[in-house]
Parts: sequence; structure tokens; C-alpha cells
Amino acid sequence: MLDLVDIPAGLLFLRDDRTGRRWHIDLPAFRLARYPVTRPDGLPLTDISWYESVALCNQLSKDAGLSPAYTIDGEDVHWDTTSTGYRLPTEAEWQHACTAGTPAYRYGPLDDIAWHAANSDGHLHPPGQKTPNPWGLHDMLGNQWEWCWDLYDPATYGPYRIFRGGGHADAPRSIGSTVRRRSHPTLKIEDLGLRLAQSIPTTP
Repeated sequence: MLDLVDIPAGLLFLRDDRTGRRWHIDLPAFRLARYPVTRPDGLPLTDISWYESVALCNQLSKDAGLSPAYTIDGEDVHWDTTSTGYRLPTEAEWQHACTAGTPAYRYGPLDDIAWHAANSDGHLHPPGQKTPNPWGLHDMLGNQWEWCWDLYDPATYGPYRIFRGGGHADAPRSIGSTVRRRSHPTLKIEDLGLRLAQSIPTTP
């Protein structure tokens, strides 16, 4: 059984400093895993592409008897937003959950909450060793980046997808709730993984 936290609805303001774009999103309540997905040895599951991540979400949904959230046909991935299967969070959901619904850049002193270049000794650490945020989510910042569902800028970057959170090799100044990175969905690197989200059914 996965440890999922109920995340309340909220209004989130987003920005892209590269383009100067500003926008806001009304988020319904959803669920987010307390920890990133881990390997059998207890370390975060990394070296996984975006395509592999959505496929893993579907497999974990099937294992749990849930309807998969994604229809996958090669590189064409469609998200069934009515599904309660496991999925990647949107970047708005990720940011809202990261700082527990506040506009803060971080949810505590960086060394208390995150592994980064100045304290990680250059390697991943088991999740849960740092102080969680006020909603009980661990390692939202530092240790490993986390894939999100969203395309970054299709007109400029095509299929590039967003990842959030910062990794164990990143400088302290670059680890915060609003930092956005992007890459091709085939990218696999040793400090990029995923955290599971789940939609909450709406009451008719």
C-alpha cells in the first residue's frame, strides 16, 4: 500500500522567468506520495525517463487494481483525467504540495529539509532522513529531481517535459519550489526520478 497524503485544493500562481509568463491555476484536491518512488535498496528510483515513468505509473495502478491513468501508444501518451490510477503530478500540483500551499521558496532551512551539493557527499540518500514539509511530504526539495506531467514549451522545445525539486549535486541557490527544469522525455540521469500522484474522485 502506497503512503499517499491528501493535498487540499488551492489557488497557485506560477511564473516562467525565461519567457516572463505569469499565470494562475485553481487546483482541486488530490493525493501525493509522502516519498518519491524508491528502489529495493531504499534509495530513490532514478535513471528513469519520463516515458518509463508514465509506464511505471500504469503498472503500479494495475498491481493495485486501479484503472491506469495513461493510454500509451509509442511516444503518444494520453492522460485520462477521470482515472484514479497513479500518475505524475502536474507541475502546479507539485509546487502547491511542495511548500504546503504557501508562496514560500522553501519550507524550512535548506540543510534541514534537503540533500544538495554542499551536504550530500555527492550521492543519493534514502528518502525520509530530512524534515518533512507541513503536510508531511519528505524530500520535495533536493536529493533527486522529479518528473511532472507537463510539457514545457511545445512551440520552442517540442516534447520536452518539466521536472522539479533539485538534486543532490545542485548548488543550494538553485533548490527551491519555483525552480523549473526541462528535458526530452527520453532523458535518464542519476538524480531524476518520480513521485506518484492520484486524483480524488469528484462527488456528483
